[in-house]
Amino acid sequence: MSLVLDSKAFPKGGEIPSKYTCSGEDISPALSWSGGPQDTKSFALIVEDPDAPSGTFTHWVVYDVPAGTHQLPENVSKTDDLSGGGRQGRNDFRHVGYGGPCPPPGKPHRYFFKLYALNSTLGLPAGASKPDVEAAMRGHVIAQAELMGKFGR
Repeated sequence: MSLVLDSKAFPKGGEIPSKYTCSGEDISPALSWSGGPQDTKSFALIVEDPDAPSGTFTHWVVYDVPAGTHQLPENVSKTDDLSGGGRQGRNDFRHVGYGGPCPPPGKPHRYFFKLYALNSTLGLPAGASKPDVEAAMRGHVIAQAELMGKFGR
């Protein structure tokens, strides 16, 4: 089975509603996934904007989400640890948790929600950076799914 990531908040390749951005409530959208491999031990999620003027900008880092989890609810608390298990890292706004799209005025940017099924847990402390999470994931990714949405101001 292939891993599939979806959201009821916006369609694949579609517009991310302002509610989930710095122009609105700046809360995380609900996400759900299916089709993870049998030997999945945990999931990790990285949300980034490759169109940012200074280079790829990280909006959300989540890791050590238990293998039995298949969704993240809307408006995940911006705390180190998730209520159902898992941890949140530091985004490029220098905060733990979700930081919504906030591009400069102009052409809409693309936001990639990347979900990874891992054959291990990472065991990193809360607040880890995207480079730390990516380094710990190396050699442990057994499936990957992606959801892209756009937002412009």
